[in-house]
Amino acid sequence: MPHAADRQAPQAWSTEAVLALFELPFPDLIHRAQQVHRRHFRADGIQLSSLLSIKTGGCPEDCGYCSQSARHDGGVAAQRLMPVEEVVAAARAARDAGAQRFCMGAAWRSPKPRDMPAVLEMVRAVKALGMETCMTLGMLDDEQAGALGEAGLDYYNHNLDTSPEFYGRVIGTRSYADRLDTLARVRAAGVKVCCGGIVGMGESRRDRAALIAQLAGMDPQPESVPINHLIPVPGTPLADAPPLDPFEFVRTIAAARIAMPRSAVRLSAGRQAMPDSLQALCFLAGANSLFYGDTLLTAGNPEAEADRQLLRRLGMRATDGADANGPPARDKETHAGTRAGMRTIRIQDTRRAAGGRA
Repeated sequence: MPHAADRQAPQAWSTEAVLALFELPFPDLIHRAQQVHRRHFRADGIQLSSLLSIKTGGCPEDCGYCSQSARHDGGVAAQRLMPVEEVVAAARAARDAGAQRFCMGAAWRSPKPRDMPAVLEMVRAVKALGMETCMTLGMLDDEQAGALGEAGLDYYNHNLDTSPEFYGRVIGTRSYADRLDTLARVRAAGVKVCCGGIVGMGESRRDRAALIAQLAGMDPQPESVPINHLIPVPGTPLADAPPLDPFEFVRTIAAARIAMPRSAVRLSAGRQAMPDSLQALCFLAGANSLFYGDTLLTAGNPEAEADRQLLRRLGMRATDGADANGPPARDKETHAGTRAGMRTIRIQDTRRAAGGRA
């Protein structure tokens, strides 16, 4: 029987309700998050995604954290959209290194009509490799969202970034409503939603709780929820943001897991600065997905070999989409034939990963 916490309607998670989770004693919060996690996922499973910047720099937006904004001196030169064949080659390398999902990001406010044919071809070509596909291209109109859905895009990433109250202190060129409108168009096109935020930008605990309440209040909730830790980039407005207590980051992961029990909670940007012990705590708190590879768009990420070693030390394994998002293993064993469809991705001993150009 589902736990009462899992049966809550999305709107039940108010900011105050999520804030109450943050304020639990740390052992109680982690215990509750583990209970929720194990009801819906393998305790030892991690879904691996690779991220490639397919169009870098020159973005007209003013996001205070972003090195790719043309308004900041973040040290990133503007580049053109990558050729389709180069993107496919990077996806193939990521697949061979163990990634199950390939995410493609472009530094745009929104795609231009001339760019859509190549973007759609990337989706089709990467899917032909047997990988899940994800794109983040900025704001979409109805036609663009529909075209991506028809091309077979699995996920569209469009983060809320932070709470509605703190948002204006970080971004001025795109409203919160703009983000919600794009997410609604993606849903209407039949594409799954990847939506999360960034912590460590100087926001309060209440802001972090409000962000999770916003995400949990979506109906349906996002299938994938990336939790990013700010990477302070010299030349950006948030270069001197105060450091976040590592335990507060773990609390954010745990609160996201409890409020969104069936979502994949992804440990995303900022892992390069995290010791293995902190990442292990995040997995214990309910993170069951991570970005895998040497680069995230323009920022560094732990090398693939370091990730493989960490998973081995923790006794964890990469799992494919069906394994990661299906019922727990003990439930699968009660249904004849379902385990035949389970597949473990063998993490090959290669240092190649997507994102080398990002």
